[in-house]
This record gives sequence, C-alpha cells and structure tokens, in this order.
Amino acid sequence: MSVETAGYYTMRVELDTRSETIERPTMLRGIHDALVIYNPTSGRRRGARLGALEAASRALKQAGIAAELAPSTAPGSATELARRAVAEKRELVIACGGDGTINEIVNGLAQSQIPLAVLPAGTANILAKELGIPWDIPAAARLIPGGTLRRIALGRVTSPPSSLRGIDRYFLCVGGAGPDGALVHAVDEKLKLRMGVLAYWAEGIRQLFIYPFPELHVKAAGREVRGTLLVVGRTKHYGGPFRITTEASLFEDSFELMVSTSRSRLRYLLDLPALWLGRLRGRPRIHYWKATEVECLPASNSTVFAQVDGEAVGALPLQFQIVPDALTLVIPAAEEPALAGAAPAQAKD
Repeated sequence: MSVETAGYYTMRVELDTRSETIERPTMLRGIHDALVIYNPTSGRRRGARLGALEAASRALKQAGIAAELAPSTAPGSATELARRAVAEKRELVIACGGDGTINEIVNGLAQSQIPLAVLPAGTANILAKELGIPWDIPAAARLIPGGTLRRIALGRVTSPPSSLRGIDRYFLCVGGAGPDGALVHAVDEKLKLRMGVLAYWAEGIRQLFIYPFPELHVKAAGREVRGTLLVVGRTKHYGGPFRITTEASLFEDSFELMVSTSRSRLRYLLDLPALWLGRLRGRPRIHYWKATEVECLPASNSTVFAQVDGEAVGALPLQFQIVPDALTLVIPAAEEPALAGAAPAQAKD
C-alpha cells in the first residue's frame, strides 16, 4: 500500500517477514507550486537568463506547475529565499545558478522535505553534470515534471568545538582543502563575473607557481595521512571538466576522499593530464578511500584554506561529516536507469 506525502510516495513492503517503510524513486505527483530561485549575475549569457527562465516557466505551466521567479540579491540571499519557501510550505524549489547558488539554496532546504530541482547556469555547475541535465534552461525545465524524487545525504563542514569561528555549512557535491581552497579563496570576484570559468583557470595557474604546498593532516575511517591536497567528494565530477572522486555517489551515505601527498610542483604538473582524463587513481602519491567523517588539521603553523561547492569556508582545522536523509533531489527521468543499482534511502517516520 502506498501513501502520498509531501509530493512523493512511501511504500510498505515485506522483507523476511518484517514490515519496513522505504522510499522508492517516484514521479513528481501532486506538485503544482514551485519557487524558482535564480542568480541574475552568475555564469555566461546573463543577459538572456530572464528570457530563458520565462520560457522555462511556460514549460512548467504546461505540466501543471506554477513557477514563481525569485532573484537572489546578495550573498546569502538565496539561503533566505529557500528558508522562506520551507516556511511557506512550497511544494518544490528550483535552483537556477552555479555551484555557489545551489549551495546557498541547499543550506536553506537541508533537513526539510521540500524537493530541489536544478536549471543549470553559473560557471561550472557540478550537479547538472552529475545528473546529465542539459545546459539549456527551457530544455532542463521540461525534464522536471517527469523526474523522480530521491532522498539523499548531504555533506557538512564544521569548525571544531574548541574553535571560536563557528563554521557550519552543508554542501552537496564536493569539499576540499589545500591548493583548491587557496584558489577559491583568492579568485577575484569581479574577474569571475567578466570571465567565468577562465577566472578560475587564471588563478589556478597563478597558484601553481606561488602556492607553498603546506602539509595537512587527514584522519578518517581509521586512517591518518599527511598530504597537501584533500578532496572530499560526493560526486564523480569536480570543477570544470575534471573528475576526481570517480567512485563517489550522491546516492551513498559516504564520501570518497582523495589525498595527494606530493609537495612537488613538478609532480602536480605531471598529474594534470591524468586529472583532465579523470585517471588520477593509481598515480604516485595519490590515495583514495571512503569515509563518513573526516578531520582535517594543519600540519604546521601555515594557513591552509578550504572550500565546499566552490565556496570559501575559511581555514583548517575543519571537520567534514555525512548527514544522512537530509535533502530530496529531483532526478531527471533519463538518468533513472543508471541509478537502478543505488539503494533507496530510508523514509522518515
């Protein structure tokens, strides 16, 4: 027997003579009201963004979903818009922006039951790549009504209890510390607005020649490794065209970690072709394993910056942890066959 709740279905099944309620992937049903939170300044083709969103709204309306457009106005405003959507009991939130905009919205929806769908925009948009969403806003909107709902875990980064900084942020796709944290911390926002992803390439090249590669200390799943770069992956995709944590999955309650122990600029340069091809696994001084909690400390007095979903979160020490059953995500129907092997998430009581 199935029961409709909050726009998705739970199903009671018999398992070894025991009754257990589990969440199955289901179509969006009973959802007629959506809030589209978009960043009017992110990514390429910003001038055409509003027209594309209006076309997306018409496509959703044809499927019976009324979509209200809500632009973000300042850093953090997308989080407040998402929290307001929760308070107003909206049936669906649609994010249109890059990784930073999606991260803000996730921090407003985390631990709620309101589903999140994505219309890709912005500089990189790891989530759109991970889910195979086309980089065309009206085309992506047409996939939403036929999508399915999956309850997934989120990552969370916090400062240690002894710290006075009070960092506490959810993330959806990827976190990291070391060179990538330094890059995100240093990238010029005005240059990013003008050049998009090229601003990251420019800063990445600069960091490659000036970054001192201080060591960090990673503790996770009974292992301790000293390295210079930590990637905490929930997705196979990283930034731009790169794939680093290629055995990570949004549908597992775990991170895949990658730690590079090299302090050599030459070694990092030699690893660039493998990074481009998604084949870092097996390279010298590269370590992979899975964990649900990660402690990352500076190994010296040097400042080591960190990032989550391409957003700066300050310096080490930091802790990363998996938060199960934290977000409902709309998965395009075309991607569902690839997810058939993923275990369904437990439904809330």
